[in-house]
Amino acid sequence: MVVARRHRCRGGARPPTTDHLPQANPMKRRSRFPIPCPTLLVVAMFLLVTTLSGCGFRLRGHADLPFESIYVDTPGYSVFANQLRRAIRAGTNAKLTDQPQEAQVVLRIVSEAQDKVILSLSSAGRVSEFDLRYRVNYRLLNHASVDIVPPAEIVLHRDLTYSDFEILAKASEEQLLYNDMKADAVQQLLRRLSAIKLPS
Repeated sequence: MVVARRHRCRGGARPPTTDHLPQANPMKRRSRFPIPCPTLLVVAMFLLVTTLSGCGFRLRGHADLPFESIYVDTPGYSVFANQLRRAIRAGTNAKLTDQPQEAQVVLRIVSEAQDKVILSLSSAGRVSEFDLRYRVNYRLLNHASVDIVPPAEIVLHRDLTYSDFEILAKASEEQLLYNDMKADAVQQLLRRLSAIKLPS
């Protein structure tokens, strides 16, 4: 049987240690969460801005409307009308009411439509570019349902390059462009409303 012998140091000397060896600096250890590359930060910021833009979020100035209260009337659910209501609450001096009889004016969204037409074809006869169109028709009425602003229309266009090899990506891009047009239409309508003159 082999018995392990303990190491004894002569003359009371201590056993050798590793204190004289260079120690690793804990501050130089690799972080579990590396700092992202500046290029990745730029890309992330671009995607964030694009997403917010597609949702209708815009940093715009304050619009002074020539009336104190307004009711937005739509025939049904409307993304455009919801964005318009948010813009009126956040960026104008007018109060948005829940009932038409409580408002000084009534903004009636008569209709909305979005469509696309072919702009160009490739040499193989496939679609290579679309013209996206968004239009909204509206009227501004007083308490007696008399037109303050006669029926008017806002029409917007965006070009969309297309490829059969990127169907899902192009479908997402198309939706973002429609959302951008709706946000643009909201700002155009607010500018038009701020420019009208109410009859005395």
